[in-house]
Amino acid sequence: MAQHWKDDGLRYGLISRIFHWSMAVILCWQFSGILINRLFGRSALTDMLNATHGELGAVILVLAPLRALWGFYNLKNRQAHQHGRLGGIAWIAHAILYLLMLTIPAIALLRAVGSEWGLALFGIQIVPLGGERVEWMVAPANLLHSVFAWTLLTLIGGHIVMALIHRVVWKDDVLNRMAGKPRKFQPAE
Repeated sequence: MAQHWKDDGLRYGLISRIFHWSMAVILCWQFSGILINRLFGRSALTDMLNATHGELGAVILVLAPLRALWGFYNLKNRQAHQHGRLGGIAWIAHAILYLLMLTIPAIALLRAVGSEWGLALFGIQIVPLGGERVEWMVAPANLLHSVFAWTLLTLIGGHIVMALIHRVVWKDDVLNRMAGKPRKFQPAE
């Protein structure tokens, strides 16, 4: 069966799936270092996981708007959320997920640019060390980066729970569509 690169109403296309699952892996990596550190303290494992935090944040800052633009481009080809209160909640939750995936790394980047720490990504010094601290650039991330990250993790947990409810309780084909399998039409009862 040929891979469909665009969403087609029956399944999410290859590009949508690549965006979804690559960001899922990156976000798991980002949160695993933080959670392991919180639960068990600093270790060689948490140092390794957290050493890439800034670089992966920059990757998210690039992927999230591309993913959002791709989603808007494919909106007419995607199955709508169900109607009613639950569908509205799903729509709002997805919008907040995208907003947080954009905002969290953006305010971290703003903090890095306005701090005296400088910024190096992928071995390239982007903002030099020892610059002058600009408090209005540093303050938003100091205040909100962690709060927004925990909010994002909570929403991701809810997203996973709802995917499992779709699969186990409602027995619909949402996970199959995200796996690239065609939607199975159920006859009306």
